[in-house]
Amino acid sequence: MEKSRLQQQRPVAIWLYIGVGMLIVQVLLGGITRLTGSGLSITEWKPIMGALPPMTEAAWQAAFDKYKEIAQYQYVNRHFTLSDFKSIYFWEWLHRNWARFIGVVFAVPFVYFLIKKKIDRSMVQPMIILFLLGALQGAIGWLMVQSGLNTEDLYVSHIRLAVHFIAALILLCYTYWFALKLSTDKREIVKAPGMRKLNLWLLGVLTLQLIFGAFMAGLHAALVANTWPDINGMWWPSAMFTQGSLLTDITHNAITIQFIHRGLAYLITILIVIWWWKASEAPEYSLLRRIRYLPLLLVLLQVMLGVLTLLGSQVKIPLLQAILHQGVGMLLLLSLVWTLYLSRNKAV
Repeated sequence: MEKSRLQQQRPVAIWLYIGVGMLIVQVLLGGITRLTGSGLSITEWKPIMGALPPMTEAAWQAAFDKYKEIAQYQYVNRHFTLSDFKSIYFWEWLHRNWARFIGVVFAVPFVYFLIKKKIDRSMVQPMIILFLLGALQGAIGWLMVQSGLNTEDLYVSHIRLAVHFIAALILLCYTYWFALKLSTDKREIVKAPGMRKLNLWLLGVLTLQLIFGAFMAGLHAALVANTWPDINGMWWPSAMFTQGSLLTDITHNAITIQFIHRGLAYLITILIVIWWWKASEAPEYSLLRRIRYLPLLLVLLQVMLGVLTLLGSQVKIPLLQAILHQGVGMLLLLSLVWTLYLSRNKAV
C-alpha cells in the first residue's frame, strides 16, 4: 500500500525536488548579484518585457542613463563605461530571469498534474501555500530593489537583503518538506523526541546564523577583519560596541557582526557533533542513522569555506569561495530539515 502511494506521487515529488534545485541556484545568483554590486543595475520592473535585455545600442544607453540617476552610480560607479554597466546588468538580469523560469517550471507542470489528476486533495493546501510563498518572495525582491533606487542610498539595506534571503530559505525549506512528504516511506520515520528537540534548536541557531551571513554579505563585513582564528590580532575586538546601542552594534557594526557570525559557527559545529553522537542511538537500519554523518560533514566543510573566504578577503571578497560557502550553508540547512522530518513523531 505504502509503495503504491509513493509510486503514484513520484512525478509530483520529482517536480518539487527540481524546484528545490532551482531555488538553490536562484539564491546563489542573488549572492553573486550582491557581491558584484549588480542589484540596482536594472531600474525598472517589467515582469514580461523585462525578460529580454536591451536589444540595441540605443536601448543599452537608455538603460545606462537611468542607472546614472541613482546614488550608486553617482558616488560609487561614476567611472563606469557602458561596457562596465553591461557586466553588472547581466547578473541582475539573470537573477530575475531565473525567477521567471522557476515560475514557468512550477506553473506548467502544475496544470499538467491537475489535468492528469496527479494532485489529490491532500496536496491542494500545500500547493496554495507554495505559490503564495513564491509570489511573496518576488514582491519582497522588487520592493528591496526599489528601496535603493534613489539619490541617497549607495546599496540596498543589508536588513532588507536578510529579509529577502530568509524568505527565500523559507520557500526552499517548505518545498523540500513537501517533497519529503510525497517521497519518504512512512516506515523510515522514527520517534526520537530527544533528537527532534536538539534538531529544532539547531535549525533555530542556524537560521540566526544565516541572517548574520546575509548581514556579512550585505556589509562586505569580511573585509574589516580577514585574519583567523583571531580577529585582527584580538580575540575580543575593541571596536565591537561603538555604535551607541547594543541593537545597533549587532545589526550595523561590521566587526560585531563578524564576531557573532564566527561564534555561531563554532556553536553550531559543537551542537551538530552532539546531535551526530545522539543519532547513533537511532534504530540500526533506519535512514536517519544512515545519514547521520551528512550534517557533520557539511558543517565541517562550511566552516572551512568560511575561513577560506575570510582569509581571501584582502581587497575584495573572493566570489567563488563566498558562493560555495553560501551554497553549502543551504545544503546544511536542508540536511537538518531532512533529519527533522525523519525524527518526528509518526503521529504528527
